[in-house]
Order: sequence, then C-alpha cells, then structure tokens
Amino acid sequence: MAASHLPRIYPILDVAQWKARAPEARSSLSSLMHFAEELMEGGAALIQYRNKSGTAREILGHARELRRLTRERARLIVNDRIDLCLAAGGDGVHLGQDDLSPAAARQIAESVARGEPGAVLEAGFWIGFSTHCLEQVREADGMPVDYIAVGPVFATGSKANPDPVIGVEGVRRARGATAKPLVAIGGITRENCGRVIEAGADSVAVISDLVQSPRKAMREFLDILR
Repeated sequence: MAASHLPRIYPILDVAQWKARAPEARSSLSSLMHFAEELMEGGAALIQYRNKSGTAREILGHARELRRLTRERARLIVNDRIDLCLAAGGDGVHLGQDDLSPAAARQIAESVARGEPGAVLEAGFWIGFSTHCLEQVREADGMPVDYIAVGPVFATGSKANPDPVIGVEGVRRARGATAKPLVAIGGITRENCGRVIEAGADSVAVISDLVQSPRKAMREFLDILR
C-alpha cells in the first residue's frame, strides 16, 4: 500500500474510551453509531473499531452495524479479531504483538477471498501491525503488512499498561527503519500532531481527542494536517 492511500488522520473508535468519556451514552448502539457518523461527517475516511473487553457477539454486532454505516464512505478496520472482521465484511484488521501473526492473518484473508469472490474488498484487505520500539519496527518491515503503527509517542490513557513512550524522536527513528506507511499513535492531539507528521509519520491515530466533539475535532485535525 502506498502511503498516499493512508488518510492523514486515523480515528480509533475505542469502546472503553467512548463509554468512559461519554457516560450519558452508555452502551447504546445507536449512540455508538452516531459517534461514527459524526467522525465521517467531519471527514474521516477510515475508522478503526476497537473493543478489548467486549464479547464476540457484541464485537460482531457492532462491527456489522459499523459496516452498514461506513460502506462506500469510510474504510472499516477491526482491532485484533480477523475472524469477526471478515464475518462483518470489514476492510482490514489491526493486530498487536500478542495477536495472530500478520502472515497467518494474510493467509486467512486470501483463503476467504479465494473461496468467496468479492468477500474481501476490491481495494484489498489491509493488515496493520502495532510496534513499540525500533527493533519491532524493523521486524515488521519484513512482514506482509500494509502499514506499521508505532507508539506510544506521548503518554496515553487508552491502555491499562502502556509501553514506554518513544517520543517524537522515536517516530523519526521508525521512519528511518521502514518505507512502509507509518501510523503514529499514543497521546496525539491537535496541539502536537503537526510535530509527529514532521518527524515522518504518514498518519496519526487519535482516540481521546476525538471523543467529546468528533465532527469538530476531525475537521480541526484535517485543517492542521493539510
């Protein structure tokens, strides 16, 4: 995948963060879909759905509704679960260091595509992979992934046990270690995103700074990152 195909801002709809910061919405599916709609109205061309604590039934249900909402409007990436992603008709999966390997995920996606023509998007099924240090970035460079995520760049509250902060300099070193599209993640806001792009990231993943006013925040991020 060329870096030009990766949107400048990579919004992550993290169910835990969304519930914590929007308690009035609670777990309402309609409220969750409204949040995704606001992201797209603000200019989101991609949404990653992340739900670390949900049951398989909840994740699949959410992913199917998000697919219905995002179809022909935004690429839908599902975190961790390629089985549920494919079942929902998602456009890609994002994998962590402890998840299924990218090679195995690619084999599964290709197998599904061969068995059911058109089951995987014509534009291709994306596989993203999280890294947290320079050594992991170098390893990921040789994997069948479409983009590499690196971070946390800054301190973040989206994980219970985050990896050590790599800083902007860590992004710069990661850029020197791979030609693959690079997504920076972790504590990225409208105030600091420009520095991250200047350090070599192709895209910035954002969670917390989108939650309160998703449409407005998306537009402001896009204005900053033009």
